Amino acid sequence: MRHRGMFGAALIAALKLATPAPAAAAWTPAPGQRWQYQLQGVVDTSICSKPVSGGACVTPDVYDIDLYDDAGTALNTAAVAQIHALGKHAVCYVDAGTWENWRPDADQYPAAVKGKSNGWPGEKWLDIRQTAVLLPIIEARVQKCVDAGFDAVEFDNVDGYSNATGFPLTAGDQLTFDGDLAGIAHAHGLLVGLKNDVEQAAALQGNFDFAINEQCFKYKECGGYDAWVAAGKAVLEVEYSGNNKKFCADAAAHGRDGIRKKLNLKATPWTPCR
Repeated sequence: MRHRGMFGAALIAALKLATPAPAAAAWTPAPGQRWQYQLQGVVDTSICSKPVSGGACVTPDVYDIDLYDDAGTALNTAAVAQIHALGKHAVCYVDAGTWENWRPDADQYPAAVKGKSNGWPGEKWLDIRQTAVLLPIIEARVQKCVDAGFDAVEFDNVDGYSNATGFPLTAGDQLTFDGDLAGIAHAHGLLVGLKNDVEQAAALQGNFDFAINEQCFKYKECGGYDAWVAAGKAVLEVEYSGNNKKFCADAAAHGRDGIRKKLNLKATPWTPCR
């Protein structure tokens, strides 16, 4: 049964009225962001690597890191403070479309909203139609991003409708859910990035401030972001395989900000295109 109705709209409307945008919202993630993607290990803000384009080592402008520290229980406040001390920006990684059994709030998800495994240990797809259950949990996570001092939020696994989730999700269900996520982030004064969901990127461009994509070059999907770049919105691309020079050349030609990482997303290796 669908549980959006008045609840989702009322929640987001209330947040918009109650939460002013912080000064950090003045940051505009336009094309030209050199970014780091680290979701495991202690956040390394001293990283400096030689880019694919050549020359001396360079440092990130933006760090996309987990809401929690490496122990998994305390907010990543100290790392965010270190990032800001360097004059850089921090994006808060929050999983919105799957349940993770190691999270502090994992017991708040009833069995009815948990579907099939998404292929990662301890993770299951969520029934994103159940917004009355899910949005309050996600809103609480976003508030923690604010508490930790983040500038923006990345919601992961927001393309369940195109995967085998165990639920009959539609493209319309996904658009509603993703739009609600963007509304929650903005209501809390945070910028928000669209993670993957390339098929709906055009429809969601107006809701999100920037995009994050995994391996669009490998899967020949990068053209879906040309309109984002033309609109002045950053497209942060990460590739896990393939030829660095080829994908970096394509990223440069189309205004995307590319990096090469290993799938475990530890601090290193980090190879920016430029």
